[in-house]
Amino acid sequence: MPQHQLYVGLMSGTSADAIDAVVVDLQSTPKLLAKHTLPLPANIRQQIHALSLPGNNEIDRMGALDVNLGKLFAQATLELLAKANLSTTQISAIGSHGQTIRHRPPGSREGTFTLQIGDPNLIAELTGITTVADFRRRDMAAGGQGAPLVPAFHRAIFHAHDKDRVVVNIGGMANITWLPAQGLTLGFDTGPGNVLMDTWIAEHRGESYDQDGIWAASGQACKTLLAELLATPYFQLKAPKSTGRESFNRAWLDGYLQKQVSTIKPADVQATLLELTAITIADSINGLSRSPKDIFVCGGGAYNTALMQKLKVLVPNDTLASTAVLGVDPQWIEAMAFAWLAQQTITHRTGNLCEVTGAKREVILGGVYYA
Repeated sequence: MPQHQLYVGLMSGTSADAIDAVVVDLQSTPKLLAKHTLPLPANIRQQIHALSLPGNNEIDRMGALDVNLGKLFAQATLELLAKANLSTTQISAIGSHGQTIRHRPPGSREGTFTLQIGDPNLIAELTGITTVADFRRRDMAAGGQGAPLVPAFHRAIFHAHDKDRVVVNIGGMANITWLPAQGLTLGFDTGPGNVLMDTWIAEHRGESYDQDGIWAASGQACKTLLAELLATPYFQLKAPKSTGRESFNRAWLDGYLQKQVSTIKPADVQATLLELTAITIADSINGLSRSPKDIFVCGGGAYNTALMQKLKVLVPNDTLASTAVLGVDPQWIEAMAFAWLAQQTITHRTGNLCEVTGAKREVILGGVYYA
């Protein structure tokens, strides 16, 4: 076993707005010791979003971005450790999710693969800390979706033996983890979380996100648009399933907006997108079990008051709260998960759940880049 049980977790999600970095004590029950956010420059965000869809000169653009993101992940780590007054020698390893630029789950016309960048060689070299990265592809090699991976961590820290629970992670995409008191853990991507709402408000109001859902709450959902969005085949697929910006993006939305017989006010589009996120999450939860259960929300969506209120209406028999009530800040759970996954890899333990990803077997995830 490593001499220390302190691990760093690095996460940059679908929104590509920042790198979240955490130090987690994994000696026993995971304990968040320090946290830091490094905002991504606007030009880096633009490059990430551009690479999520096919385009010209992709290999050169990806190679340059891979290097730049590796340097930024290393910077986030060193700033985190300075803030926490920790030395690099106290950290057992870094777990870096990397930045997803393309995710093609099984059944995709383009083939089956997933790609996260942010060169772990650079992270290890610049920090002097052993780095674990590229977690998703080994699960795919075993026949899985490669996502979501956080349900294994959710089970480790949130499972209760006397109550059925659901953990809802609302980042750029949304995913849920079903934690029955007895039985198998399940999990899958429900569809868009914040990604469409963030894209829409950035375009129309120059804001990176809809704080508290205030703009969405000022509008009224368009029933015809909502019905067409909800008819998207992904929402009818059975788990295991995963998705990303490749499927739910501005061009996808524009295809539906162009079909509308009259122009919809921007605030009403925002309200419709919030409804889409809430309904697809709630329908997924209700499809798991109709019996009363406790629902805990994490990710940026946990801070969207209007979204949380809408979810509560759609799951009236369940309790709904953020993971803060369990003592875990909702903003940092995904980064914590990759610190935990790094420990799983370093200690030669499996990190995926077959019932979640559809993999044929549980495997040790990720590649190790030694300091």
